Amino acid sequence: MHSRHVVGHVRYRICRLCARGTISALAIDEPFLGTGLDTRALAHLKSRHPDLHWFSTLHQRTTRDLLRRMGVPVLPDNRPPCAHSPADPAPTRTTGPRAPRPARDAARLTG
Repeated sequence: MHSRHVVGHVRYRICRLCARGTISALAIDEPFLGTGLDTRALAHLKSRHPDLHWFSTLHQRTTRDLLRRMGVPVLPDNRPPCAHSPADPAPTRTTGPRAPRPARDAARLTG
């Protein structure tokens, strides 16, 4: 959030049985690119769920570089996030304007 406006979102899925978290989307509004909000968002997400091992399904070059720096491995395209979920990412958690959620699950992007 920046001046009460959402400036990005992180979409992720959690499997408590596997102790895994899978990041499936990360977006920051263009005026805030290069400000470190993406790094802060992932650090916040990892701090909110320190008991999870994080993975990603993102394959874009810019996010791939960020994920490598943050120690989040990228899963191959055909591999499901965990043994308990199908390859189709149906139930996901999202932060941002399109998915209002309880405050305890929110990973806010602040600038």
